[in-house]
Amino acid sequence: MSETLEIERHRAAIARTDISRPVKLAIESAILHQDTTFFDYGCGYGGDVQRVANLGYTSAGWDPYYYPDTSIIPADVVNLGYVLNVIEDTQERRQSLIKAWELTRQVLIVAAQILINAPSKTQLAYNDGIVTRRNTFQKYYQQEELKTYIDEVLNVDAVPVALGVYFVFRDEAEKENYKAIRFFSRTSTPRIRIPTKRFEDYQQQLEPLMAFFTKRGRLPVKGELANEQELLSEFGNFRRAFAVVLQATDEVEWDAIAYRRSLDIQVYLALTHFDQRPAWQKLAPEIRHDIKAFFGNYEEACQVADQKLFSLGKPGIIQTACEKSKIGKHTRTALYVHVTALAALDPLLRIYEGCASRTIGRVDGATLIKYHTDKPQISYLFYPEFDTDPHPALKASITIDLKTLLITHRDYASRANPPILHRKETFVTNNYPLYQEFAKLTQQEQQLGLLNSKSDIGTREGWEKCLTAHRVEIRGHQVYLEGTS
Repeated sequence: MSETLEIERHRAAIARTDISRPVKLAIESAILHQDTTFFDYGCGYGGDVQRVANLGYTSAGWDPYYYPDTSIIPADVVNLGYVLNVIEDTQERRQSLIKAWELTRQVLIVAAQILINAPSKTQLAYNDGIVTRRNTFQKYYQQEELKTYIDEVLNVDAVPVALGVYFVFRDEAEKENYKAIRFFSRTSTPRIRIPTKRFEDYQQQLEPLMAFFTKRGRLPVKGELANEQELLSEFGNFRRAFAVVLQATDEVEWDAIAYRRSLDIQVYLALTHFDQRPAWQKLAPEIRHDIKAFFGNYEEACQVADQKLFSLGKPGIIQTACEKSKIGKHTRTALYVHVTALAALDPLLRIYEGCASRTIGRVDGATLIKYHTDKPQISYLFYPEFDTDPHPALKASITIDLKTLLITHRDYASRANPPILHRKETFVTNNYPLYQEFAKLTQQEQQLGLLNSKSDIGTREGWEKCLTAHRVEIRGHQVYLEGTS
């Protein structure tokens, strides 16, 4: 079984567990794994402690109410999950954060409730939080407020992972590597087109080299490849070994991977401008090797990245980039793209989206990204049935104002007449697994005139009226005339 497949199966197994979201994010990003120890500081009933242990990890926890007598011990990864928001005494809250950090050898996970909707009118203000209807205290943070609090108390630079979730790294290089990898676009290893005898003779030894280039977009340097000695003893150097790979594959595909990785690095470096850009020595070794391979030196790489970042301030630059995009669905005031298509966009649009996501980390479950062209906003739209429903309904949206960094959440799940999608193939790239199925449905609907009245079919009720008027129904991604099977 390939390493990639093994990782995907492991992630699928984690997804089926009831592990809390912050800890699950740590496992999915390989912050927490079987070679690290885990400690849950303020573990409540101990659910995460047990579930992490069930995965084969070294796991322990402590809680002042439920497990006051268990030992408080240091660990590689410490979780302070949804603890800060229930401590009403501000000094005790501060000390809990400090204590959790003192226990941390590698990464501290901090999670707290985030205010994205106005509190209920039935809740009472108390100190700097509220008293809920169940008579418990809750402190709701703004996303940026939580980061500021962590940074100031611990004198660190906390990394946003998701809404209300931050990672705090002991090692600066590990932090920067984590931030950079987040912007790496997904690539697949080019397929074998001409299986030459020399390639077939050494295919097993060459596969780690191919996997490395697929991931980094460059050849490895000394010490980066597990079977380095085996390859070097046979071929002399990595370039000669890779020449055998090129004889069996399409060199253009490898060049495309390298180009995409150079853009990934540009996006990462552009967004480091908002914080204190790390010194060259603070970068992870693999990132330093990436920069040398793609740009020659750090200064030149930063200049290229900053040039793109600063251009975002020019009037109309985002609108023009959106209008020129060959990917996504265009409307008068926005460009909509599927999350899987983000890496294929113009680097300017990737950096612009990064300006939003850098404040909130990963937006779990988002389906589409909406680039507003009439105002400085990015929206993340949730269509959980995007693949299965031919015309999925909008369930929720999260909008980030890039001027104020305020986050607005809207819930559409309970609406009787929610907005729905048409022409789904326009949101994705043409290599999306269901692209042809989506496109065929759109073609059938166009031929029957179902898509002519754009203003009438944008909601569930309007669409159903249109189908009734044309005496058709849609099952799966097929159109059926009334009375046919």
